[in-house]
Amino acid sequence: MSVNKVILIGRLGQDPELKQTNTGSVCKFSLATSENWINKEGQKQEKVEWHKIVVWGKLADVCNKFLSKGKQVFVEGKIQSNQWEDKEGVKRTTVEVLANTVQFLSSTENSSISSDAPKESNSFFKSTNDDFLTEEIPF
Repeated sequence: MSVNKVILIGRLGQDPELKQTNTGSVCKFSLATSENWINKEGQKQEKVEWHKIVVWGKLADVCNKFLSKGKQVFVEGKIQSNQWEDKEGVKRTTVEVLANTVQFLSSTENSSISSDAPKESNSFFKSTNDDFLTEEIPF
């Protein structure tokens, strides 16, 4: 048995990019997560990791509409790697998180999101295999 599951909470490093493909919408954005600690000298340290997030279908459209740089989100999905050759023939690999759940954690009251944005500060969106969008209120 094996498990490929990723859970991240972080902030968007840039506004999402939405593209249309033959198979539907795809939204990509970078997500920063950080780890803080105090070193032996008593100084505060921080390490930031950047993650490439990919969202497909109706969930991609929702993310593009309501997310922006600096917003905090919860992302759940799986790791996916892609390989290709660049112009010079060098093999390249990129590692992405293919998200199937995105929960908006930033409050809409403190942002300039349009009035048709989700009203709850913790809006939860999940993609299913049939690519239907469901909205649930977490308790």
